[in-house]
Amino acid sequence: MGCGGVLAAIFEITRMFNLYTRLCAFIARTCLKVGVAGMVLLVFAVLYQVIGRYIFNDTPTWAESGAVLLVLYVTMLGMAVGVRDAGHIGLESFLVLAPEWLRLKLEILIHVLVLIFGVVMAWNCGVLAESVMDYKIPTLGISEAFKYVPPAVAGLLVSLFSIEHIIALVRGTEVEPAWH
Repeated sequence: MGCGGVLAAIFEITRMFNLYTRLCAFIARTCLKVGVAGMVLLVFAVLYQVIGRYIFNDTPTWAESGAVLLVLYVTMLGMAVGVRDAGHIGLESFLVLAPEWLRLKLEILIHVLVLIFGVVMAWNCGVLAESVMDYKIPTLGISEAFKYVPPAVAGLLVSLFSIEHIIALVRGTEVEPAWH
């Protein structure tokens, strides 16, 4: 492969990474928008529950279960975006003390461990969702599997976002937060 072929390959890899980054940013922004919509629905569900309980003395049966389910969706999507945007709690204070050559390796190791965590979380929550698929949440009339979908999706997203961070570290770049 000549010099032109190597440059073309590097250009193609860069283009693919840029496309992957744009896809991850789009997914993260979509998760944020869905999370905001979920928060609005959560406020209305709790408000409806409080009004039903204290004003009409008739608590709607679905409001509490629906609110709990909404909390799961909102927090899991927010957690995944927090991983991408580096908004999670980290041990950066220890990393700044390390020499540059070690810091990069430790940052990559951290993202590999987060990637593994995301894969394990997605897999096991998928297994749990499948195992309870036939059971219903009595107050909502939907499958119990809906409780395990948010962490399964979040695990998948955490994995995708960790891969993005690893590639960015290897390239010497940073991942732009989704909310910019």
